[in-house]
Amino acid sequence: MIWLRKVFLYDGSSLRDGKWDLLLEKGSVTKLVPSESNSLQEEDVFYDLEGLVACPGFVDLHAHLRDPGQTWREDIYSGSLAAAAGGFTHVVAMPNTTPAVDEPSIVRYVAEKGRVAGGARVLPSGAVTVKREGRRITEMLAMKEEGAVLFTDDGSPVISAKAMRIALLYLKDVGVPLMEHPEELSLSEGGQINEGRVSALCGLKGIPRSSEIIGAERAIRLCEETSGRLHLTHISTKEALEAIRRAKERGLSITCDVTPHHLLFDEEMILHSAFSSSLKVNPPLRSGEDVEALWRGLEDGTIDAIATDHAPYHVDEKDVVFEAAPFGIASLECAVAAVIDRWDRRGRPFPKERLFELFSTGPGRVIGLERKLKLGSKADLTIIDLNLEGKVDVANWKSKARITPYDGFTFKGWPVLTILEGKIVYNRLKEEVCHAL
Repeated sequence: MIWLRKVFLYDGSSLRDGKWDLLLEKGSVTKLVPSESNSLQEEDVFYDLEGLVACPGFVDLHAHLRDPGQTWREDIYSGSLAAAAGGFTHVVAMPNTTPAVDEPSIVRYVAEKGRVAGGARVLPSGAVTVKREGRRITEMLAMKEEGAVLFTDDGSPVISAKAMRIALLYLKDVGVPLMEHPEELSLSEGGQINEGRVSALCGLKGIPRSSEIIGAERAIRLCEETSGRLHLTHISTKEALEAIRRAKERGLSITCDVTPHHLLFDEEMILHSAFSSSLKVNPPLRSGEDVEALWRGLEDGTIDAIATDHAPYHVDEKDVVFEAAPFGIASLECAVAAVIDRWDRRGRPFPKERLFELFSTGPGRVIGLERKLKLGSKADLTIIDLNLEGKVDVANWKSKARITPYDGFTFKGWPVLTILEGKIVYNRLKEEVCHAL
């Protein structure tokens, strides 16, 4: 039993007036009262969180935890702790592992390890096709029953349009979304960075924006034809975003997410960083115009969630010449802070409530995970200090990743307390728990 005192409260719909006290007992919120009217008893234990913001627990829809089979890069335990340190109570593990998460027993393995990892709750996703090869559909219903919250061949698109169409039809009955990585591989093959001025200056083969646009439009057309549920992940181009906006206006069941790195960085960063391989990512960093379009998509509601696409590699794999490096950026522990800081520096272009929605209720809706803070709700909370400044130090990360473009950045606005089912799984607060006098 513990009290959280004097918080500003984002309840999943709005930021409530005044300051609030919450009592957490047996994994639930059992009392929710205005701070000014609450009197603690002598035996009560509490955290004085005056001026901090309590939100429903944050959810990361897209992280590569590399388990099974690639655990020198990350594993479910380290990924769970890293997610909690980043303010997430739940994180969805992508299925592009070795072997791929393409059968019920492997989903069960991820789910069971994810339940006891000790940090954020790790939720498995399942592959759409066997071995992610784009041909034969997996046993989706059985995989859902073992805990899969969505299906994706991420790391690549669902290669066959026929397979995607069948999957969208089938998943209507299974009741979970298909997450698509929008990319036309015949256009992007061999590419290193966004095709344009910077790729020409660098002498690197470019990845044309049409690769993502065509991939997104194909998926949208199949979604419309099947009346299925589609989630498009890591959108990076203004044209793909506009296609999603139009699809939503037509009433299609489509959601999408964007990553922190596509909100913070553009292709010019590759020049400024002297071709740092830490910035090599797929989809690639795009133009400044695309970055601005993504921020507008956050503001107008086209984008439903911010997802990290955390993609850790061993430093010996990633810290090599640009052309030889794998694609991926590690960010679980600083993603929330990075976005809050950039939102603040941009002059707070939309209300705090919208920012919190993009990390909590937005992604929660995609996978059917209720994110509300109310009397009787599950005690999954992320506590944010919007004024706390901190420097990213990858050497101290709980993740196994030791290379990231964020290393050395100072951000203002950090998660300080992560609570899962009433249990504190991450605590950045300087002061210890208090006792009522």
